[in-house]
Amino acid sequence: MAPADWPVVAEIYEQGIEDGDATFEVAVPSWAEWDASHLRRHRIVARVGEEVAGWAALAPVSDRCAYRGVAWDSVYVRREARARGIGQLLLERLVRDADAAGIWTLQAGVFPENAASIALHQRCGFRIVGVRERLGRQDGTWRDVVLLERRSPFVQ
Repeated sequence: MAPADWPVVAEIYEQGIEDGDATFEVAVPSWAEWDASHLRRHRIVARVGEEVAGWAALAPVSDRCAYRGVAWDSVYVRREARARGIGQLLLERLVRDADAAGIWTLQAGVFPENAASIALHQRCGFRIVGVRERLGRQDGTWRDVVLLERRSPFVQ
């Protein structure tokens, strides 16, 4: 992902916000905010022809040194490109890159209603750790979040 991809990446992120089952966020952050909160080496886009069809990125879970090998993943696919395997390609690439970089744990927080994302993560080696009940409010309604993680078999 290059900074020039941000306008399209932001559009896809906005679709996830609008759909209501991808994030607690209510607005797409600015490029500067997003850039500062995500790992530079772990941002990718999937293209179909010249069009960005989806994106994925890792963000650190903490700035404490004990957690330097633990990251949150985000995977978003444009509405028109969903159910074509793009999300799986993106997440598989993130997993490979994370392993190569020495990241030992990837985490994801997914709304229980987002069955496609839960299934995607499980296909890519994540397991359900538990459910964080009533973790946050969205439009005045409490939402649970399924916590998934993948421990790298390669990073010791």
